[in-house]
Amino acid sequence: MQFTLPLEDRLLMLLMYYRTYTTHIFLGLIFGIDGSNVGRNMNPLQPLLARIFRIPERKIEITEEEIIVAFFDGTEQPTNRPKHGQQKWYSGKKKKHTIKHQVVVVRKRKKPGNYRIKQKRKVRIVAVSKPFVGRTHDKKMYEETRTVLPPKVPGKGDTAYIGTALKTPRRKPRGGELTEKQKKSNRRFSSVRVTVEHGIGKMKIWRICRDQYRNLRSKHAVMFKNVAGLHNLMFA
Repeated sequence: MQFTLPLEDRLLMLLMYYRTYTTHIFLGLIFGIDGSNVGRNMNPLQPLLARIFRIPERKIEITEEEIIVAFFDGTEQPTNRPKHGQQKWYSGKKKKHTIKHQVVVVRKRKKPGNYRIKQKRKVRIVAVSKPFVGRTHDKKMYEETRTVLPPKVPGKGDTAYIGTALKTPRRKPRGGELTEKQKKSNRRFSSVRVTVEHGIGKMKIWRICRDQYRNLRSKHAVMFKNVAGLHNLMFA
């Protein structure tokens, strides 16, 4: 296949598209091509990037010496109203039609060396599940994905994962209260779990992951994994 633009311009166009999620017509004006040719120049690069970043759906290929703990969380993005099966795509939490993924974020161990120098602990996105419809509960995503962690690496999640193998905070019993020890444990858990929110939040600087998704849903997983790979390239 012959392309209108050289490879470096096509890659720059794709990154601009991910970052701004602007229209093909506007990108065509910037790069001096017709808007109808923008997709033809960008789309073949997406599966190639996915092969480079290699973000898995299930099996996490990272050694236990590199990470302290793995955090699980679900994230969802608004999408156009589907023509069929609208009810299953509707998220009661977001009050709109969404597409969901389970994301696994790990806290990396500090590099050995001079511990007098303060090191910023880095986070890495190590797995992105297949896409799920908007009404899917986080617990069901976990059970269907069956993510495989390295041995001796603990997995943690929020209260949506209660009843799974993951460690979760304690939920207040019906008609009762948590003890001070349990409350303290929950606060400590939340202070560490904020790692997940930071990791997912940094993914959302790429507007194609934040704005209402208007592309084919079948291509959402490849895009989301590519953005996770870009996050790791920038921050991990």
